[in-house]
Amino acid sequence: MSDKRKKLIIDTDCGSDDAMAIAMALNDERYEIIMITTVSGNVRMKQATYNTLTTLKVTDSYYPPVYMGTDEMLVRDWVGAAETHGNDGMGDLNLVDYSLKPQEGNAVIKMLEALRDSEDGEIDIIALGPLTNLALAIRLEPEIMKKVGRIVVMGTAGLGTGNVSPVAEFNIWQDAEACKVVLESGIDPLIFVGWDACLDEAMLNAEEIRTIRESGPLGRFCIDSNITLQVMNRDRFGDDYLDMADPAAMAAALYPECIENCDKYYCEVETGKGPSYGGVLVDFYHFSGKEPNAYICSKLKPDLYKHYIFRTLKVS
Repeated sequence: MSDKRKKLIIDTDCGSDDAMAIAMALNDERYEIIMITTVSGNVRMKQATYNTLTTLKVTDSYYPPVYMGTDEMLVRDWVGAAETHGNDGMGDLNLVDYSLKPQEGNAVIKMLEALRDSEDGEIDIIALGPLTNLALAIRLEPEIMKKVGRIVVMGTAGLGTGNVSPVAEFNIWQDAEACKVVLESGIDPLIFVGWDACLDEAMLNAEEIRTIRESGPLGRFCIDSNITLQVMNRDRFGDDYLDMADPAAMAAALYPECIENCDKYYCEVETGKGPSYGGVLVDFYHFSGKEPNAYICSKLKPDLYKHYIFRTLKVS
């Protein structure tokens, strides 16, 4: 790989939308994924690992090492997302190759080793799942984690409503305590791409879904693995739509030209036992007077965003 490529670590709870996002990153020649780390979220960590390895095999671009990370949340019990991604995270269509094996070594330790051996700002982290691995790395080596160039997270409801509660988005809700550690770490820039960024005109419509699926084996894999989400969305949105949260975050991270709204606010996450657990308070009007600590990306330019999906999935 060329040294001119920006180096990335992707941290993932690989379900069906993660798979599309990872394939996009693998096919963007401006970036080099130096490792992929897995965490429980959509599915358990081991299943996320198999799903990640299968995605690398199907994409057949290059093969960064995959390391297994954290299976449990910091405080709460894990809750999966079978209703969105299927029991295996990939639509339960027997797409997953369970013969594939990850690298030896712990994901959190490998992440810290890579950052320790890097120049300041050399490596970016893109987090597509709960922030448990990142929180543990920060707790272990807070100054080493500050060597990261930026952290881009698929997480929060953005400036809208949640997808697992009125205020909470799934990745943050799964482990709000981990999000609290990351938010309070002082790492800057910290960028959250909200669920609202993949809604409305940013959703893939029936024609776009069909075009991607008919483009070849990779497109078919990316669409077929999202069949559970597509079926759910017929009830939720009234037609065949895909709200691709992780591809939206990946596009915002790797192709920032597609971002329409992204501003910095003071943010904090609710970790109490009430119904607001996992909600991220975004101080939109700066009532608190506190220093902004995170960017909230809440809207993409649909045409540029979808062009990036099509380009990196090699859809002609």
